[in-house]
Amino acid sequence: MHVERTLPTSEARDLLDLVGELSRKELAPRVAADEAAGVFPRDVFSLLGGSGLLGLPYPSAYGGGGQPYEVYLQVVEELSRTWLAVGLGVSVHTLSCFPLAEFGEETHRARLLPGMLGGGTLGAYCLSEAHSGSDAAALSTRAEEREDGYHLHGAKSWITHGGVADFYTVFARTGDPDSAARGISCFHVPGGTAGVHADSPENKMGMSSSPTAALRFDDARAETVVGEVGEGFTIALAALDSGRLGIAACAVGVAQAALDSALEYSRSRTQFGHPIGDFQGMEFMLADMATQVEAARELYLAAARRKDRGSAFGKQAAMAKLLATDTAMRVTTDAVQVLGGAGYTREFRVERLMREAKVLQIVEGTNQIQRLVIGRHLANAGTGQ
Repeated sequence: MHVERTLPTSEARDLLDLVGELSRKELAPRVAADEAAGVFPRDVFSLLGGSGLLGLPYPSAYGGGGQPYEVYLQVVEELSRTWLAVGLGVSVHTLSCFPLAEFGEETHRARLLPGMLGGGTLGAYCLSEAHSGSDAAALSTRAEEREDGYHLHGAKSWITHGGVADFYTVFARTGDPDSAARGISCFHVPGGTAGVHADSPENKMGMSSSPTAALRFDDARAETVVGEVGEGFTIALAALDSGRLGIAACAVGVAQAALDSALEYSRSRTQFGHPIGDFQGMEFMLADMATQVEAARELYLAAARRKDRGSAFGKQAAMAKLLATDTAMRVTTDAVQVLGGAGYTREFRVERLMREAKVLQIVEGTNQIQRLVIGRHLANAGTGQ
């Protein structure tokens, strides 16, 4: 199904055309096999990096693409439409670059960002821990200051690209363990740093080609502090506002892929002498699916435009993540229903899309957390805060 897109420049249109071509020629032919075998497509990220797609929303002065979020997110959606592990991988990499790009010292930006944004390296974002998922301020990984810098001790859980990333953006406690958010700092840690160890990847329901693993820090030296010491929790929350838009775009891509498959099947499968798409019950289901996908896309784009013009967008990012990921779960489930028994087999991609959609309701803040965020924005608006 062709997606009508409103793009701000001819350069952006050319960029989306490039992504569509890469997706058709390089991603689509291998996604099913790599997912089935659990193969991490590191070469795909190298290809995307070489095409300038791993630093899109960051300034060209540091090696980025200088694109607005409105454009960057549509790239993520298009990649996710073909292969969620790749689209989400680009979103996670972008998230891992955010703290340094937005809060880092100029000397650190000049030294590190060109390598991070230029496509040769892949990042991971290390905030969650086994006991502090939604309650991120309760993290216990600590950073001990010594003469040669800070040394990290502790463990992070559910890290996308854990064990394969070239650098990690790590949040650790530098202050009083009882001071909650006020005692957290952010660090840039190269992947080959001594004392950084990854456990075996998790055996997940979906996205088998994207490694998710626990990371352990055993006296691992982190010479680069990102932003001010003690400012880490503020940095983490700011990064997650932007990251939630990435997850929303991923979700719309998955939902669009499921709708594409359902439409194709409804036109080719006949029952009682007619394509099943001609029957009103099926027609209504497809209409609802298409409406939900369009609504989710427009919501994440509206939030992105707020970000691009410098307006507050935290509430809108939470809304976009909530609506888009719930939509992805609903639309992929309906797509399996449209295909009937065929949809429950691995011969058709909708069963994989349904399994993949579930994680999007969990990562970067569960949808219950999104509702809390939205509710607090509404409460504060009512008190003039």
